[in-house]
Amino acid sequence: MNHPQDTARPGTLPRASGPGGALDAVAAVQPAASAPEELPQDHTQAILQATKQVGALLKASGYPFALVGSVAAYAHGVPIRLQHDSDFCLRREDAEGVVRTLVEGGIEVVSPPEDWLVKARAGGEEIDLIFELAHRPVTKEMLDRAEILPVDSVHMPVLAPSDLLESRLTALSEHHCDFGALLPIARALRERVDWDRLRREHSSSPMPDAFLYLLERLDVIPPREVPHEGT
Repeated sequence: MNHPQDTARPGTLPRASGPGGALDAVAAVQPAASAPEELPQDHTQAILQATKQVGALLKASGYPFALVGSVAAYAHGVPIRLQHDSDFCLRREDAEGVVRTLVEGGIEVVSPPEDWLVKARAGGEEIDLIFELAHRPVTKEMLDRAEILPVDSVHMPVLAPSDLLESRLTALSEHHCDFGALLPIARALRERVDWDRLRREHSSSPMPDAFLYLLERLDVIPPREVPHEGT
């Protein structure tokens, strides 16, 4: 996710503005900057390396979290190339402790103007720590449903398939409706998604409902049952 970042003074964590900022109470000092490591030519592998580094620190912190976004789809076996950042979701109330853990582990952390995420950098790659998925707060129940999967050599919680598709469908709108990016994820995970649940939750939302109808027309999922009159 590409979002503008605040510029921080060297050696400090910028504070988030506005109520509920994740870094309001964090005064930890960033470690001295070191020369960036040479990244592999394959950008997918570079993103996976950064994901493993941050995932290992989050596991050690003891705070609940889950991998989300395109890297989560990759962990579930979706054959996609990773081109952007790596996303982790966590509860807002755990953000301060998570940020402190990452800073102590040598990860650069900054707080952007948005109050629903914190941004970090690991090995030259962008990392987003997200408290809301499509304007919906990350909940304990969502994190409890996460599946432990390997990301290369590191096992970590990954958002469950139904929750992963739910987060992508909820984000669809008139201004963001890239069905092409979502289609391979739906195809790969179709046997592991509660489609009835997604239909119920999105029946009144035009863009998500249109995508679900497209999946029916492409025979990715079975057509919804329409009750007959008089039954």
